[in-house]
Amino acid sequence: MQKRGYHHGNLRQALVDAALELIEEKGPTGFTLSEAAKNAGVTPAAVYRHFEGRDELIAECARQGHEIFAELMAHAYADGQPSALAAFEATGRAYLAFARRYPGHYMAMFESGTSVNATPELAAAAGKSRAVLERAAEALSQQLPPDRRPPPAMFSAHIWAMSHGVVELFARGRPGANAPFPPEDLLEAGIGIYLRGLGLIRPDS
Repeated sequence: MQKRGYHHGNLRQALVDAALELIEEKGPTGFTLSEAAKNAGVTPAAVYRHFEGRDELIAECARQGHEIFAELMAHAYADGQPSALAAFEATGRAYLAFARRYPGHYMAMFESGTSVNATPELAAAAGKSRAVLERAAEALSQQLPPDRRPPPAMFSAHIWAMSHGVVELFARGRPGANAPFPPEDLLEAGIGIYLRGLGLIRPDS
């Protein structure tokens, strides 16, 4: 891996970028601060001017990932257009797209063991993407009678868990994880079954 050059003022981001590459290559616990410093083109001592340790560096990678994830989810949701159902389904596809496009961020967010409450900034960023999915779930569930509406947080958590499972098992190229169908098809079918069970999609749709 080539050393990165940096200009005064952006060393912090250079270290984050170096860490993201190392996370993709070695996993979130497979690298040292010294390696991150080397790949950013600085001395190990320089790291400590910005991060107290590797955990704090990974937490910043996760925070930036959640910010990107929230933006992608909001773009996919598109304020509920063209319909609540289509917008909701789009958020599930956005989950898969994010995991593929930003693997280092994804691993920092979900596979590093970093608590979402590690820093207030990380917690706030994580709340943004969760809020998009809850808003999508709440809008879609308005089509149900009040006594049959699941709480939006539960509704969205079920879809989040389904999306996460498809990503972890079939969309991240894990050895031996040969999907019987494309991950997008698996997720779409799973969401469809869930929504039919709630009565949000007709059985013959």
